[in-house]
Amino acid sequence: QVQLVESGGGLVQAGGSLRLSCAASGRTSGSGYMAWFRQAPGKEREFVAAIRWSVGSTYYTDSVKGRFTISRDNAKNTVYLQMNSLKPEDTAVYYCAADRSGIISTRVTSYDYWGQGTQVTVSS
Repeated sequence: QVQLVESGGGLVQAGGSLRLSCAASGRTSGSGYMAWFRQAPGKEREFVAAIRWSVGSTYYTDSVKGRFTISRDNAKNTVYLQMNSLKPEDTAVYYCAADRSGIISTRVTSYDYWGQGTQVTVSS
């Protein structure tokens, strides 16, 4: 089992920044991916970014490219999402997810473990 705990959400004005953290514990897979998803009210959960534990390769959805950066600290078993130039449309609950397969995916069903989520609210 893998446990994921997110932190760092909050309220910020448009144009501001936040950094989310996801601390992983348990039997994490060195070959798998860690990802961030988000879910706005009334919308489906959507992929934001992913990083491979072992080599650090990253992937982003188009709407956050150039504004968000995913990174990891292997020693701390923690993944971060640095969010800059935030927009009101970034408002959502952000979830951390872990994959064991080592195959990159943007699909919710591809991820084996999930955190409880952290709220990010961007005011205009």
